[in-house]
Formats: sequence, structure tokens, C-alpha cells
Amino acid sequence: MDKTIITRDLAQIVGGKFVLTHPDDLRVYSYDASNNTALPDFVVLPETTDQVSRIVKIARAHGLAIVPRGAGTGFCGGAIPVAGGVMIGFARMKKVIEVDLPNRVAIVEPGLINLDLSNAVAGDGYFYAPDPSSQAACTIGGNVASNSGGPHCLAYGVTANHILGLEVVLEDGTILWIGGKSPDEPGYDLVGAFIGSEGTFGIITKIMARLVPSPEAVRTLLAIFNTVEQASRAVGAIIAAGVIPAALEMMDATTMQAVEAAYHLGYPDDAGALLLIEVDGPREGLDDLTNIINDICREFDAREIRAARTAEERARLWMGRKNAIGALGRLAPNYYLQDGVVPRSKLPEVLAKQDALAKKYGLPIANVFHAGDGNLHPNILFDMKKPGEYAIVRKLGGEILKLCVDAGGTISGEHGIGIEKLEYMPLLFSEADLNEMRKLRAAIAPSQILNPCKMIPEGSRCGEVMRGQLAAGVAASGDVWV
Repeated sequence: MDKTIITRDLAQIVGGKFVLTHPDDLRVYSYDASNNTALPDFVVLPETTDQVSRIVKIARAHGLAIVPRGAGTGFCGGAIPVAGGVMIGFARMKKVIEVDLPNRVAIVEPGLINLDLSNAVAGDGYFYAPDPSSQAACTIGGNVASNSGGPHCLAYGVTANHILGLEVVLEDGTILWIGGKSPDEPGYDLVGAFIGSEGTFGIITKIMARLVPSPEAVRTLLAIFNTVEQASRAVGAIIAAGVIPAALEMMDATTMQAVEAAYHLGYPDDAGALLLIEVDGPREGLDDLTNIINDICREFDAREIRAARTAEERARLWMGRKNAIGALGRLAPNYYLQDGVVPRSKLPEVLAKQDALAKKYGLPIANVFHAGDGNLHPNILFDMKKPGEYAIVRKLGGEILKLCVDAGGTISGEHGIGIEKLEYMPLLFSEADLNEMRKLRAAIAPSQILNPCKMIPEGSRCGEVMRGQLAAGVAASGDVWV
């Protein structure tokens, strides 16, 4: 690989200052919110779809891996360039291109911050529903790549429910538009195939997102319980009563104590768990839903229920949930955030077994998660500087995922697979299942230079070995790329 020639060619596309090759610059792009790191060989910051296409053609001509990156907020290493190569950063592609209120859609670029879209249409009475906890930092392109959810996905659905169309650049540089403003286009659901594919099928350069009318009214409650089991059983009872809250979140005692130390929200230090519950919709009837939720929480021995009466009080109730992960830094220098899903009815059982695993491994777990849809987020607290501790953490994380699968759940609710969960895919899928996925990927992106070593276990094809294999593998395909 002649880095000088490649750097020159890339600079001719985007300009010299938007091609990064200095080790200090590359290091900034070597990590995400997981505990993984790897250096790209080049970071390129395009401004247009055409530039992305030309970058892809150059990378492919040299047999280099291509890794798209949004804001680097992912927890599974989806944006880690494990095979080096060319990282395409979307910090400059962050525009709201079109807002079409009659059709309730917006067309945006992938580098747009999630919350910025809602802010852009709030004055017109609309919002973008998927709201990951990192929505003030994460990008919509990254959300599409991992099919992100968020606290309000219980009622509104995950990212896939809000994307109507995509512009993508394929591995040969072809620019393709799939989907459109009509929600029921005939043919295969290619938009659905690309959502959650973590950049392994193509690189997203434009997104047609569904806009949702802002609810007429919102009611927000915080219910405090003595035990996690009481709170867990209240969750199932609320849904069983026919009430689907917009959000239904849980925090355990460990998380509550960290949040209280940081933000002084008045959480009792002897409580076992809390539920943050929000319902929204037409004003008429909303108080009735709130009363049903109150009664159910009391039935399961809630010791205190707080209700927000103003927007400021609502924001304060949400403050603890939105800032919980950061507050855990008071308890340990590092955390390992896992993401699995279990049926709501299994929450008490699974959380009890998870607690037993924490005691078995001698590592504390702080839980803060989307209880309404059973999407667990156990945070294993540890110290990376202690020799061998991270290996123990990884083993504990794997056992938690196995626990989820054994309970009838899955290994990811919204964080994706990335590299963190590759080894756990066989817990959920047979080898025949995985082979069908490999066939689909091979049909869309046969050279596998797009975000290699993600989503599907490939054994020795991944990691450092792949650096040497990519060029030979691409060359062997017999294609002419540029």
C-alpha cells in the first residue's frame, strides 16, 4: 500500500485538510463507546454523496476496508476499523435537506445529530420519535446502521419504523436510492435490509425519515419501590392492563445511588428500584391512564409516586435516566454495558439470575433499562487497570446474553452486533441461519470490504489477518472498479 499515492488521490476529492493520516488524528477515530480500539489508515471527511462514491472507488481499487462512522457513540464496536483501511466520517454531512410536512417526512444527511431533527421541526408541531439516550450526540446515520431504539420506542417503535427511504453508496461506488414517500412500495423491502446492517451492505448518504405530530399532552410519573421484583412485576401488570406507555424505564438501587450522588434528585437511599413512566396522546383520557398506572404501582407496593406538573418537573424526572450512565463513573473507573432482551414476564426471574451471576464473578452490576419492552442494559462495573479483570467482565457479559436467550429473548435490543457480540450470534442462530445471512451479504457486497468483521462471525477472516486478505480477496473477484 502506497499511502502517499492514496492520500493524494483522496485529497483530490475532498481537499487536503479533510484527509487525516497523522497518528494523533487517527487515534481520535480509533474508538467508540465500547472498550475496543483500532486505528484506521486514513480518515476522510466528505461533504457530498458523489465524494463518498469516489472515496469508495479509490479504497476498493487498493483493497482497503471501508468503515463509515457517525459520532462514535455505539456500544458494540460497530465503527471500530478492525481491518484498518479508510474510515469515512460524516461530520460534514449533517444537513436537513428537506422538510415535507404534508407528507410528514424529512430528508436528512447521515451526520445530522438525532435531536437536531426534532428541534428543526418542533416549531411546526412535529418530532422524530426514535430517541436513544445519546440523542444529543448520536447521528441519525448511526441510528439507522444499528436500528437504534430509545426510551420512547415502546409506543413509537425503533428506527426501522420511522425510515421510508435511503440513498446508499454500494461497494463499487454505485449510488442507489431505495424506498420513498409511499410507505407500501412493491418489491423486496430493501430499506429494511439496509437498516441495522451496520454499514456492511452499503454506506448511507441520505435518509428519508418519518415525522410524528407532537402529542397534545404528556403525563410523566416516577414510582419508587423497595425491591426490583416489585418494580418488575408492576411493569408486566401495566402492559397487561392494556396501557402502552410512551416510555417505561427502570433503574435499580446501585444506579439510583450513583444518580443521587451526582444530581441530588431526592431518591431515597434505601429504595430498591424506580420506574419512570410516561404516557402521551390526546388530553382527554390521559388522566384516566395515569390513574390506572398509579393504581397498579400501588398494588405492587410502590412507596412513593411523583407526578410532573410542569415541563420543568418533567425534565427533572427525566434527568436521572438521561444521565444515569455518566453517573456510574462515581462507582468505578470503567463499565461494560450489555444489551439484551427478555420477555417482560421473565424480568423478575432474569434480573434475579443476573444478580446471582454478579455475585458469582464478584463484580457489581448497575441496571438502567427499557423495562417496558424487556430491553436490559446491565452495566458491569470494573477497573480496566486490574490485570485480567476485563476478561472476567467479558465472560460475565456473555453469560448474561445466554441468560437472555434461554429466557426466550435475544442478544441485542438496539445496540447492534458490531464486534462485541460476534461470538454470541451462535447462541441465537444456527450455522444454517448464519450461512443464509452470509449469502445475503455476498449478494449485495461480495468483496466484504464494507465494514468487515461486523455482524456475522467469519473466523480468521477478521482482525489483523484480514488486513492481508482484503487486497487478495478483492482482486480475486475479477471486477474492474474505477
